Amino acid sequence: MKTIQLTIDNLPISVPEKTTIMEAAQTIGIHIPRLCYHPDLSVEGACRICVVEVEGARTFQTSCSTEVQAGMNIRTNSPEIRQARRDLIELILDNHPRECQTCERDGQCELQNLAYSLGVRERLFEGKRKQFPIENSSLSVVRDSEKCILCHRCIRVCSEIQGVHNLSQMHRGVKNVVAPAFEAPLKDSVCINCGQCINVCPTAAFLEQRSTDEVWQALADPGKHVIAQIAPSIRAAIGEGFGLAPGTPATLQTVTALRRLGFDTVFDTNFGADLTVVEEAHEFIGRLEKNENLPLLTSCSPGWIKYLEHFFPELIPHASSCSSPMTMLSVLLKTYYAEIKSLDPKDIYVVGIMPCTAKKFEIQRPEHRTAGGLPYTDAVLTTRELIWMIKAYGIDFTKLSEEDFDSPLGFSSGAADIFGATGGVMEAALRTVVEKLTGESLKNLNFTQVRNAEGLKEASLKVAGKTLNVAVANGLTNARAILEKVKSGEKQYHLIELMACPGGCIGGGGQPYPPAGRHILDKEIHKLRAQALYTIDQKKQVRKSHDNPYIKELYEKYLSHPGSEKARHLLHTKYFPRNPRGVK
Repeated sequence: MKTIQLTIDNLPISVPEKTTIMEAAQTIGIHIPRLCYHPDLSVEGACRICVVEVEGARTFQTSCSTEVQAGMNIRTNSPEIRQARRDLIELILDNHPRECQTCERDGQCELQNLAYSLGVRERLFEGKRKQFPIENSSLSVVRDSEKCILCHRCIRVCSEIQGVHNLSQMHRGVKNVVAPAFEAPLKDSVCINCGQCINVCPTAAFLEQRSTDEVWQALADPGKHVIAQIAPSIRAAIGEGFGLAPGTPATLQTVTALRRLGFDTVFDTNFGADLTVVEEAHEFIGRLEKNENLPLLTSCSPGWIKYLEHFFPELIPHASSCSSPMTMLSVLLKTYYAEIKSLDPKDIYVVGIMPCTAKKFEIQRPEHRTAGGLPYTDAVLTTRELIWMIKAYGIDFTKLSEEDFDSPLGFSSGAADIFGATGGVMEAALRTVVEKLTGESLKNLNFTQVRNAEGLKEASLKVAGKTLNVAVANGLTNARAILEKVKSGEKQYHLIELMACPGGCIGGGGQPYPPAGRHILDKEIHKLRAQALYTIDQKKQVRKSHDNPYIKELYEKYLSHPGSEKARHLLHTKYFPRNPRGVK
C-alpha cells in the first residue's frame, strides 16, 4: 500500500494512504479530542471538537474525516485550536442541563471529562436552552433529549450495528432532537431494547430504566424471600466497576456482595443455561429427525427475539421455543424451589443480574407470568446498577472473600459459563447434541470453529454420518445478513446462534462503562471478557450441560425428561409477530 509522508506538530511521519489525520496522530501518541467520533461507527464530523490546523487550508479541518495528503503540515495544539475547542465545548455546555452532580453519568461522562481536560471552568453564554420532557415509556431505555449533544452515535449504532434504524434527527435549531419516527414513544417504536444507544452515548441522553429502588424496597421487606440470580457474563465484567482489569473473573466475590446487600439466596443463571441446553438439544434433534423448521434459531437473547418479531415474523416458527436461561430459572424458583422450601410463590422476589437492558422488557412479557399474573422474574438489574448498589452500600468489592452459590440451583457446568460470549450458546449446545447423536462421549469439548465470531461465522461439522451446517452472528446487521440467506434459500443451515449485542452478552447494553480512553464496543475488552469465561469453563470438572448432576436430579424428581409435557409447560414459550409500531 502506498505510504504518505507528512508532518504533525513538527514530527515527520509516514502512514498508509486513506489514513485520517486523527488516526495518523494516534500513531505518534497524539490524542486529538473528539465527541461524535467512534471507531466502530461511520464518520459523522458533527461535533467539530477534533479540528486541527492544516497549513495552506482556509479553515480548520476535522481530523476524524480528513485524510492525509503528501506533504501536509498539521498542527493539533496551537493556541487558536485550543481556543476553538474550548469555545465549542462551552457552547455545548451552555445548552446542557446543569445537574452534573446528580446525573447518572457523573464522573463517566465524555462531555464532562473533555470540558475538564480542555480547561473549561465557567459558563460564558446565556440564552434560551432546549427543553424536552424525559421520555420513559420504554421498559428498558430512558431518553433524555436535554442531555443530547447531537453527536448521532445512537443513530449510527442503531442503524449500522443493529440494523434497526429506529432513531433519526428531526427539526432544526433549538427544537433539533433525536427520536423514533414521528417522535413516537420508544414503547411504540421498533426499538428492540438492546441498550446499545446507552453504550455509545457520551453523556446521559440514553440510560437504562432504573430498578434499584424497587429492589432496595424488596430487600427491606421482612416478608419477602429475595433471590438473586447472576447471568454468565456478569462474572467477567463486574470487576471493571471497581478498578479491576477487563476480563478479571469475579464470580464468587459477586455472590458475597449480594449476600452483604441482603439477598436471602443467590443462585446462578448458569443452572438455567444448562437446562436450556438440554431442552434445546432435545428440540433440535427432534426437528433434525423430522427435517422440519430448520434451521433452529436460538432464543436466549430477548433483543434478538423482539427484532425477529418485528422484522422477520415469517421465521418465528424456526425460533427455539425454549425460554431464556433467566426465565427458566425464575420459573423453577416459583415452582420447584417454592415447593421444596415450602414457600408461597407470592413471597418470593426474584432479581436477575443481567448484562442486558432488554431483559427488563422480557420480564414484562405476558407469557412470562403465572396463570394468576404473577411475574416469574420480579426485577432486572444491569451490571452497572449492581455496581452502584454495591458502592452505595459501602462494600469494598476488591477485598471480598469468595462464597459459593446456594443449592440446588447454583451448580453449573462449564458449558453454561460460555453462554456469555458469542458462539458460546452454539458450543454448549454442540457438546450435548453431538453426544446425543453419536451415543459416544466427546474427547475434545472445544468447538473452536464457532468461537470469536467478529460479526458472523459459519462452520460445518460431520456428526453421526450427517453434515451439520451452523452459523453464529452477533449484532443484528449480521443477523439480517444470515436470515436473508435463509429466506432466499442461498444457505441451508441446521442451527444458528443469534445475539443482539456485539460480542454477545459480554457486550450487552447494561455492562460497565469502559475505562478512560477505551470505548464500550472495544473488541479487545470483549475478547478479555470472553477469555475469562472460557478459562472458567476449562477449570470446571463438569463441562457438559447434560452431565450437571442437579439437572439430572431436577428431571428425575420434577420434570420427568427433556421435552416432557411438564417441561414444555414450564420451560418453553411462544413468540408473536409485531407490526412496525410494536403492538405487543
